[in-house]
Amino acid sequence: MVIDQVKTSSRSSSAYESLVNRFPPRVIRSRESYLKTLCHIKSFKGRSRKLTADELDYLSLLHLLVKRYEGPEEKPRAVEYLKKLLDEHKLRIKDLSKILGKSPPLCSMILNGQRAITRQHAMRLGKYFGRGPDLFLM
Repeated sequence: MVIDQVKTSSRSSSAYESLVNRFPPRVIRSRESYLKTLCHIKSFKGRSRKLTADELDYLSLLHLLVKRYEGPEEKPRAVEYLKKLLDEHKLRIKDLSKILGKSPPLCSMILNGQRAITRQHAMRLGKYFGRGPDLFLM
């Protein structure tokens, strides 16, 4: 049984090595390299058989390299999130003014990105919408 596991893993590693030899994974530093990597990833799609564990591991590595090149996912800005909630709840600036306990012109400035949402604003918004205040401080 132990011998079977050793044989399987050596067979598996040679299959993985074969994948690496065909298209060696490297840090992506150029658009050209990025596009080649995406093209190579796409070549695995549409196969009639299921991917092997080695192929899945290899593709996972390539996906990590692509994500690293693309940069971190952009988090939605707090103001955009607030606008979405206001729209969903059909609230207007005067309603936001009541929620925050601030004047409508200040609320308008917040929504236009001219003023930041303060911690106090975030606490009030979180309480009103039943969400954590951190969502409004992104």
